[in-house]
Amino acid sequence: MSEVPTAHTPKVHAHAPAEMAVETWESALTGRLAARFGGGISRFGSYLGQPFLEARADLTLDVLRFLRDEEAFDFLVDLTAVDRPGHAERFELVYILYSFASNERIRVKTRVGDGVAAPSVTGVYPAADWLEREVFDMFGIGFAGHPKLRRILLPDDWSGHPLRRETSILAMDQDWVRRNLGIESGQ
Repeated sequence: MSEVPTAHTPKVHAHAPAEMAVETWESALTGRLAARFGGGISRFGSYLGQPFLEARADLTLDVLRFLRDEEAFDFLVDLTAVDRPGHAERFELVYILYSFASNERIRVKTRVGDGVAAPSVTGVYPAADWLEREVFDMFGIGFAGHPKLRRILLPDDWSGHPLRRETSILAMDQDWVRRNLGIESGQ
């Protein structure tokens, strides 16, 4: 008799997830970016119709400034990160930009190693202030030149960074809850 799956039945994956089906992104914009930054942009791609580029971390400010000033990507929608343990440059930062003038979005991706600070982009997009603080709090990625980089979601004395892959969601708050609340965590 086979077991009926429930919400609590763990899923078992026989294979690693498939790579995303990325298409090459070519446009007048990619031509201008390639002419301006050359090999500093390693990839122009599109996933499900959403264009992105991958740039070296030391060019992030210049690429974002170019997109804002020359291409009218005037709004930083979001900044997030992806943790890829085992890679030399463990963290992928993803900046999502929007152009009101052309009603387009673009993602700018860059990679940084563990313990390596990315350049702060608060001078280009002031909205990055709290977004960089959130990425710092959740992943532990520093931002060089940030005006006030500190935790934004968790208490200052919290240990670790919850969205790092080596962090156990069930055990991460045990010490803090015991010290500050005097109880056992409900996790």
